[in-house]
Amino acid sequence: MPTIVGLAGSLRKGSFNEALLRAAIELAPSGTTVEHASIRGIPLYDGDAEAASGIPETVQKLKDKIAQSDGLLLVTPEYNNSIPGVFKNAIDWLSRPGADIPRVFGNRPTALMGATPGGAGTILAQAAWLPVLRTLGTRPWFGGRLIVSGAGKVFDADGKLIDEKIRQQVTSFMAGFAKFAAEGIATDR
Repeated sequence: MPTIVGLAGSLRKGSFNEALLRAAIELAPSGTTVEHASIRGIPLYDGDAEAASGIPETVQKLKDKIAQSDGLLLVTPEYNNSIPGVFKNAIDWLSRPGADIPRVFGNRPTALMGATPGGAGTILAQAAWLPVLRTLGTRPWFGGRLIVSGAGKVFDADGKLIDEKIRQQVTSFMAGFAKFAAEGIATDR
């Protein structure tokens, strides 16, 4: 079964997307490993800093972790109807230098999910990620969509997913994505 790296795109301590990632880890099918990774500590991208000092250690470690995985799960908030800047910044660093893109992202099975307290979910953020994923050469999984609206009501004060309908959706989503990632192992990884 596959090893998937999960990244939540928020730095907030009580992030609903961190909570959703923890639920995805908990509800992943038996035999599937979902490694919780973090974008915390990744500096703002600066080409001058890259030229002077190279890739920051936090970025290099995350790149290596993704490159060794069978799949990538992006758990995205939605800020102002689009991608959160801190999450996009992390992906921008992970794509440096450009010669590393095939190793880190190339043909890597990738899935999107997200949670928000609002009523429309993260549908616009997930759509905004698609051109980025295409540019990086990932293999997006379109077998399911997981958009959690009203996140303040589906997680308890400790960030545990308490809504049974959403738990079933996460379980189904993770089963589908794990199967997709495992098929990638069998065919071309």
